[in-house]
Amino acid sequence: MVLLATLATFIVLLLLSLPIVFALGAAAVVGLLTAGLPLQQLGSTLVTSSQNWVLLAIPSFVFAGSLMERAGMSTALVELARALVGWVRGGLGMSVIVVSYFFSDICGSKMAEVSALGSALMPSLKKAGYRAEDGASLIAAGTAMGMLVPPAIFMIVISEVTNQSAVALFLAGFIPAAVIGAILCLLVLIQAHILGWPADTRTSFRRIFGALKNAAVPLVIPFVILGGFYAGAFTATEAGAIVALYAFIAAKFYYRNVSWREIFDLAYEAGVLTSVVIYLLAVATIFQYLLGISGAPEFFGRMLAPLEGQHWLFLTGVAAMTMLFGMVLEGLPAAVVLIPVVFPIATKIGVQPVHFDIVQTAAVGIGLFTPPLGVGLLMALRFAEISVGQHIRAYVPYLLALLLGLMLIICVPEFSLFLPRSAGLIR
Repeated sequence: MVLLATLATFIVLLLLSLPIVFALGAAAVVGLLTAGLPLQQLGSTLVTSSQNWVLLAIPSFVFAGSLMERAGMSTALVELARALVGWVRGGLGMSVIVVSYFFSDICGSKMAEVSALGSALMPSLKKAGYRAEDGASLIAAGTAMGMLVPPAIFMIVISEVTNQSAVALFLAGFIPAAVIGAILCLLVLIQAHILGWPADTRTSFRRIFGALKNAAVPLVIPFVILGGFYAGAFTATEAGAIVALYAFIAAKFYYRNVSWREIFDLAYEAGVLTSVVIYLLAVATIFQYLLGISGAPEFFGRMLAPLEGQHWLFLTGVAAMTMLFGMVLEGLPAAVVLIPVVFPIATKIGVQPVHFDIVQTAAVGIGLFTPPLGVGLLMALRFAEISVGQHIRAYVPYLLALLLGLMLIICVPEFSLFLPRSAGLIR
C-alpha cells in the first residue's frame, strides 16, 4: 500500500508537469503519511544528506564549465578538433565526437554541453552538406559518450549514492569514453563513404599548432584533473575549486570577454542547480527508505536472480533498466531512485563497485539521448529544428554504436578499472 501510494503520487504529479524534484518530495511525504511515519524524518534527512564534503565539487565544476563556455573556450576546442581530424572524409562529423570528449572535461553538465555544441557546430554541419538529422545524431551521440568524461555531476552524485570515491570514478571514466568515442568515429567514417560526406578542410602542422595554441587554456584542465587525481594531489572537491579558480582567471584576465555581472549570474545559477541536486538527494533518500520497507529490493532481487550467475548478464539487465529510467526521469533521479536498490545486489554477487558505477553512468548517458523521450536528445533536435519522427531513422546506427560501446565496457571491466587501480584507489 505504501509503495502504491508513493508511486501513484509521483506518476500523477509528473503527468501534471510538476518538476521531478518536487514530485519526488511530494511522493515521499505521501509515503511517510501512508506508512504512519513522522514527517520530522523529512527535515532531518534534508540536513544530513547535504552534509557531504564531495557535494561541494558540484557548484565549482558547474560554475567553471559555464564560465569557460561563456568565454568561448568551446569554439577553440571545435577548431582544434577540426584541425586534427578535419582532413578525413567525414572529418567535420568526427570533430563533433572529438570535441565532445574535450568539452566534457570543462563542462560537467550535459544540457549545457548539448547547447554549446548545438549552437557552435550545427550551422557548420548544415553548411558542409550534412542533413539536419545527421547533425543532431552526431551531437547527441557525442554528448552521450561524454557522460563518462569527468567532471560530471552525475559521477559525483553516484559516488555519494554508492559510497565510492569520486576520484576513482573520475579516473575510471576516461578510457571507457575513449572506447565509445573510437566506435563512433569509425561509424562516422563508414557513414561518410555511404552518404558522401566531404572532408572538412585541409590541415597542416601550422594549422594544428595554431589550433593547439588557441585551445591551450581549456586543454590544461583535463591534464590537471587526470594528473592530479592519478598522483593523489587533490580530492574531487579540491579539484573543483582549482578548476573554478582557473576558469575565473582565464575568463577575466586572458579572454577578457566576461563581465562581473555575468560572473555573478553564473555563480548564482551554479548555486541554484546545486541546491536542486542536494534537495533531490535528500528526498530520494526518503523515497529509497519507503521502497525498502515496501519490499522493492527483494522484488528486484527476485527479478534479477536469473542473471546473477554471469556478471555481464546482470550488468546488462541493470543497464537496460537504468537506460529506461534515464530516458523517462532524466539522469540524476535515475541514479538516486534505482541504483541504490540494485547496488547491494551487485556487490553481493561480486561486481566491482567502480565498474558497476561506470556502467550505470554510461547507461544513463545513453538513456538521456534515447528516443522518443530522452531530454538530451530533444534539446539536440531543437537545435536541428526537426522532430523525433524525422530523426529516429538516422539515429539508429549511432544508438547501436553506443550500445556496442556499452557492451564492451560491461564485458571488459579493465577498461574502467585500469586507471583507478594503477593509481592505487582500488584493488
